Amino acid sequence: MKRLSVLILLSAMIPGLAGCTPDTPHMTLHYDAPASFFEEALPLGNGRLGAMVYGGTVEERISLNDITLWTGEPDRGAEHVDMLQCPDVTPWGEAASYIPQIREALDAEDYPLAEQLQKHLQGHFSESYQPLGTMWIGHPEGAVTEYRRELDISNATAMVEYLMDGRRFREEYFVSAPESAIVVRMLSESPEDATLRLEIPHPHTVSTADGRIVVDGYTAWHAYPGYYAANGEQRVYDPQRGIHFRTIASVETDGKVTASEGSLTVSGATESVIRIVNATSFNGFDKDPVREGRPYKELAEAQAASASAKLYHKLLKAHIADYRHYFDRVSIDLGDTDPEVKALPTDVQLKRYADMGEANPELEALYFQYGRYLLISSSRTEGVPANLQGLWNERMDPPWSCNYTVNINLEENYWPAEVTALPEMHEVMLDFIHNLSQGGRATASNYCGVDSGWALGHNSDIWAMTSPVGLGTGDPSWANWPLGGVWLSTHIWEHYLFTRDKARLKEDYAALKGAARFCLGWLVEKDGELITSPATSPENRYITDKGFHGATLYGGTADLAMIRECLSDAAAAADLLGDRSFAEEAREAISRLRPYHIGADGHLQEWYYDWADEDPRHRHQSHLFGVYPGHSVEGDPDLEKAALKSLEIKGFETTGWSCGWRVNLYARLGDAESAYKMYRRLLRYVSPDGYTGPDARRGGGTYPNLLDAHSPFQIDGNFGGTAGIAEMLVRSTPISVTPLPALPKAWPSGSVKGLRTRTGKTVDLAWQDGQITKFRCR
Repeated sequence: MKRLSVLILLSAMIPGLAGCTPDTPHMTLHYDAPASFFEEALPLGNGRLGAMVYGGTVEERISLNDITLWTGEPDRGAEHVDMLQCPDVTPWGEAASYIPQIREALDAEDYPLAEQLQKHLQGHFSESYQPLGTMWIGHPEGAVTEYRRELDISNATAMVEYLMDGRRFREEYFVSAPESAIVVRMLSESPEDATLRLEIPHPHTVSTADGRIVVDGYTAWHAYPGYYAANGEQRVYDPQRGIHFRTIASVETDGKVTASEGSLTVSGATESVIRIVNATSFNGFDKDPVREGRPYKELAEAQAASASAKLYHKLLKAHIADYRHYFDRVSIDLGDTDPEVKALPTDVQLKRYADMGEANPELEALYFQYGRYLLISSSRTEGVPANLQGLWNERMDPPWSCNYTVNINLEENYWPAEVTALPEMHEVMLDFIHNLSQGGRATASNYCGVDSGWALGHNSDIWAMTSPVGLGTGDPSWANWPLGGVWLSTHIWEHYLFTRDKARLKEDYAALKGAARFCLGWLVEKDGELITSPATSPENRYITDKGFHGATLYGGTADLAMIRECLSDAAAAADLLGDRSFAEEAREAISRLRPYHIGADGHLQEWYYDWADEDPRHRHQSHLFGVYPGHSVEGDPDLEKAALKSLEIKGFETTGWSCGWRVNLYARLGDAESAYKMYRRLLRYVSPDGYTGPDARRGGGTYPNLLDAHSPFQIDGNFGGTAGIAEMLVRSTPISVTPLPALPKAWPSGSVKGLRTRTGKTVDLAWQDGQITKFRCR
């Protein structure tokens, strides 16, 4: 199929598209059994409150989350480090004094010494995202038939329906953003009984009266990650510190409600409506949650009163209208699935898709829209973006603290935001960048010796911590990397290109310029070129020509690709906003950056020298940043060919989020069939983590509930996959749009409506037998 590139300046259009694109034909996940594991449960959320629906018949389990419920309190720099009493940590303010020693070691090619010295540039770990608890609903026992559990992502509602001893039961679930409440409706053909109780894993008190359960609790004021051997308790509690919360569960029924210690019993009911609200004392990244916290008890009571004052159907109608305001902006049709296949439960479809190579374009389109659904559901709280698991976490010690990992994962969460018409969700992350830029100034100075701009290490949390992690014991391959702010800040210019919102750009410019200022202060000169020293390529390791395995070097390609993008974005923003002198300063530095190099075997070189990779198939491919999400490789045939060679070496066996990234890389490079092959690899069935049967499947891919398997669960792969399909269907620059740049043979005919582009325009597109039939930019 011949590519068609459309210059927006020419207003090119193929007429007749208006109204031609059908609604997405299949937007329901459905199952024929209750969930036994988290990775089978159905996620619901309103951007702050989250619920995982298991759909049990004898005892229903709904796990609860609030995106503002974390351990910790504001990051206090020197005081914070001293408080941890970790002997391996270099005292606050002294870390940067090791930078000259590290550079001297690197200049002498003494990589082992540089690697060891890097540990002096490590601070504390992030805090941990916490579960709120579990709502348990007990039902009568009996023989269950005709069971169906489903999640309708077109309305953000879940449903469970079945017969028990011939009597029909139905439960409906949604999480309302307008009312900030989790709502459950229970229906039965005949009067039945049910028992409700809240299980809370934090220190708390509970009271039950007047059809309500009220819980007051608090989280730890400090927690260490599970992979760090802390001296003492992993979580430290004090009722006068940490985030406090109030949870209220109320029930309205046509039966009778009685209260006992910690639970409510509903008797003789055919209809009951449960409303769950929660409020925390979190009042911002820089506010003490006790002394300066929000009045969480009063807020919870107000939310409970508001939700209880509205009838169920009004709550549902307002919820659907609010959600569809965002979701309905984009529709997609990649073809029809065999009706017999489509009727199968979603997990069975996924297994057949992976094992038999079965065609299932509606499942592929569903996964695309599922990513949009998850982003709307997990990113609507100002300054608190979707975390490593989006919004949904049941563990007190979640994998990697369920934090913000910024060497790919947080960024990948937001790749689909602009292109799939969800800029409001992206703005939540842009607000978080503002928070990071404040503490990041001290990190730039104290850990990097740079007194201009701001820096961010490998991880962050709700408190916007920016220091490098590791506590003096971390491996430099992941602990020592100060370019998190450089990468994150590129989202600011991307948001402007897609929205052309100059007022928002003015608000964000200081953060973007500050990240660029850090770049200018961090670069050093070698042989007439600007490079970074020290450098790492996130989580990857090299083998020198002398056989040393390490991570610390100078002039890494990933660093320079990110810096090139950040400086270019800042210069463009400076031009637009009239900051001419800084634009010139940034472009002068860009002209002196060490260029890309191609290795002897034709790959895009990751290291300063043409060294071997310790793991040639490593999941990270940060040196390809300039291909995607960056743009500095685009249009250079030699570099694009070298990037494809790097991907060939990497192969197709990798973890979930890495699959998502590689879909985008192949799509940006125009390799349609490899992009599609990687997309199918992303949708490889993976068993729930706790499942140990003989047919258990491990590795990266997709769980039965379509959440991404790293494994364990990380949500970034979902978002990367959604962005990847968009990239396969539409590519854009600030002045052009290319429809179907990487259309695979598997999607010969289809349509998409509502994708956004970097021209600030929206694209509607249809194709037949691989040829564009309708195209419109509006």
